[in-house]
Amino acid sequence: MTTTERSPYKVIGTRPIRPDGVEKVTGKAQYGADVRLPGMIHGRLLRSPHAHAYIRRIDTSAAEKMPGVLAVLTHHDFPAARDEMQELGEGAVNLKELSDNILASDKVLYRGHAVAAVAALSPHQAEEALKKIVVEYEVLPPVLDVMDAMRPDAPLLSETRFTREMTGQKSEKPSNIASHLQFKSGDVEAAFAEADAIVERDYTTKMVHQGYIEPHNATASWNADGTITIWTSTQGPFVVRAQVAEVLRHPISTIRVIPMEIGGGFGGKIPIYLDPVAALLSKKSGRPVKVLMSRTDVFEASGPTSGTHIALKVGVKDGVITAVKADLAYEAGAYAGSPVGAGALMMLSPYNIENFQIDGYDVVVNKPKTSAYRAPGAPAAAFAIESALDELAHKIGADPLELRKKNTAREGTRRVDGTAFPRIGHEECVDAALNSAHYRSPIEGPNRGRGVASGYWINAGMQSSVVAAVNTDGTVNLIEGSTDIGGTRASLAMQLAETLGLPFDVIRPTVADTDSVGYNDVTGGSRTTFASGMAVHEAGLDIQRQMRERAAKGWGVAADAVSYADGRVTLKTDSETKELSFAEIAKKAASTGGPIVGRGSLTARGAGAAYATHIVDVEVDPDTGKVTILRYTAVQDVGTAIHPSYVEGQIQGGVVQGIGWALNEEYYYDDDGRMANSSYLDYRMPTALDVPMIDAVLVEVPNPGHPYGVRGVGEVPIVPPLAAIANAIADATGHRFTSLPMSPRRVVEELHGLS
Repeated sequence: MTTTERSPYKVIGTRPIRPDGVEKVTGKAQYGADVRLPGMIHGRLLRSPHAHAYIRRIDTSAAEKMPGVLAVLTHHDFPAARDEMQELGEGAVNLKELSDNILASDKVLYRGHAVAAVAALSPHQAEEALKKIVVEYEVLPPVLDVMDAMRPDAPLLSETRFTREMTGQKSEKPSNIASHLQFKSGDVEAAFAEADAIVERDYTTKMVHQGYIEPHNATASWNADGTITIWTSTQGPFVVRAQVAEVLRHPISTIRVIPMEIGGGFGGKIPIYLDPVAALLSKKSGRPVKVLMSRTDVFEASGPTSGTHIALKVGVKDGVITAVKADLAYEAGAYAGSPVGAGALMMLSPYNIENFQIDGYDVVVNKPKTSAYRAPGAPAAAFAIESALDELAHKIGADPLELRKKNTAREGTRRVDGTAFPRIGHEECVDAALNSAHYRSPIEGPNRGRGVASGYWINAGMQSSVVAAVNTDGTVNLIEGSTDIGGTRASLAMQLAETLGLPFDVIRPTVADTDSVGYNDVTGGSRTTFASGMAVHEAGLDIQRQMRERAAKGWGVAADAVSYADGRVTLKTDSETKELSFAEIAKKAASTGGPIVGRGSLTARGAGAAYATHIVDVEVDPDTGKVTILRYTAVQDVGTAIHPSYVEGQIQGGVVQGIGWALNEEYYYDDDGRMANSSYLDYRMPTALDVPMIDAVLVEVPNPGHPYGVRGVGEVPIVPPLAAIANAIADATGHRFTSLPMSPRRVVEELHGLS
């Protein structure tokens, strides 16, 4: 449902069938594993059985002699990588560490770290050859928990890593703490001294995976002329191209990346793992090479999100949040780069708080290098602050939503980094939640409770390019370079149709490769419908201009005497007799100046912040520890809902992932650093049997930075569920859970004093 009156758009706000729907439901869509090339062979990777060890020797000679083997790689086949950072759209990566993560050089830093690769005529021959590779390790003690890793006597992952402060200074001694940041304002201690009520607790979350269904894959063909073509599952083909160019020290202009349909990503398919390996195996063998990850490989060797520890203290006076002090420690995995900065930035953004000190620590541990996961860094931070606010509301006898409304951020409120918010919709979300049928209904029965929480995500702009080519039959081919994960073919085509005043079904959208369209940043940061939508709008205006000019030339008037509206061009002074339709102008393009092609290319500014407020009812079985989600309502400011069904789907999907994070999902490691649940049988994700229908309430506070008021919607839905569910369980049981997941085992142990 939508809580506001819709602007009078003709296409925007409707619910057309997605352009890629038929191919996907009939099984014709081509994914990365479907690539079949003449002469193609198969690659497999050898992975470390140890979480932390020096590599003393690798002997591949026996593997090279195995039947069907055409190429073998180790890190020595890679050129020396530069020790510098590269932006990936959602996060950044050190190029040397990226190269080391693809194939380990002198040290393995997590179980599953790749150390060698083989290409053979069949995948079975490649797997047999891996068994013949001899690797001598000097095993070292692993460090697997963020708090253990921060101790001065902890085993070091790198003797050359020193803690970097925001000032640029570095620590005197090596450390597993890669960096420390701080946001500070006001007099925190004085505010605590005057507070009516204070909550001080530690909160922990475990490392969790994005849970995309399609494993990582890459197929590469290194041609005789030195050009490389890569077919891959990725959220950003241009970012793949840039990373491969740097890792292989190969000219970027000679690399073509073809994005296949993607079976989910949620941030986890931005870094590269297999693409350079496939390319070098192809170069060595002279054949195209396809490399796939198994499901175990995905869990053990691709990027999950961080486990965290947050120490938090919050004070209120007269119902106003007056002071917050927080220490956030986030696991980065084997290499620096956790989303702790985003967590620190997002944590307080729903609220107007004058006095705060937030310290963030990026900490390396012997686990796979973390990657973005849907609002990276924000869910754990929201779990802490929203749990504390719920507890404070009960302490002072306030309604939890009324407390949030009283302290809400509004236009002009400053984020912790000093940035003032433009028009935002958190207050509208809280109001919609307060007035919802769900919140106004009673919660009855034993062991039942209700929880609420809010969340924020910054959203992103970045670079987008599109081309819109008008066909002679009046249809338009829309060529864009952003991977379609959540229906962006449709949302972009709808914005072009709206701009041109045409029906949706005359726009034919296509996701192109890196040789076929201008540069596009990743599909991530909830940027695509917003930023590429701005480029689409620009391309549509370009087409309008050309059509006005062509009509003006035919009528012998100046272009500014001609207007364009609703897919028709008219002479302003004689609109009854001087009028041409879009299709009529398109049909005569060849005789009036040639093809009509609109272009849009920009760095998008003005990304609107996204807010959400969630309500959840649960029932807890104190004997088994099972938590049942009875009812869930997700209220979200979506700016303008381009395709309401897709917006609702994004919200519902984020909530389900948040439910899994809250109740079941976790990376479970033994003392040696072995992940004990690296399969979907043991890594417990929610199924349709675990969740009710999720009601999505769409609040539309248009983003002033976009021609159609678009705000990104894909990430903030995962931010509130962790805290909302914890608050509901506290309401049902009277016990405050501060560690996730709140699995049946943990619930039973804590309720019965067994932990």
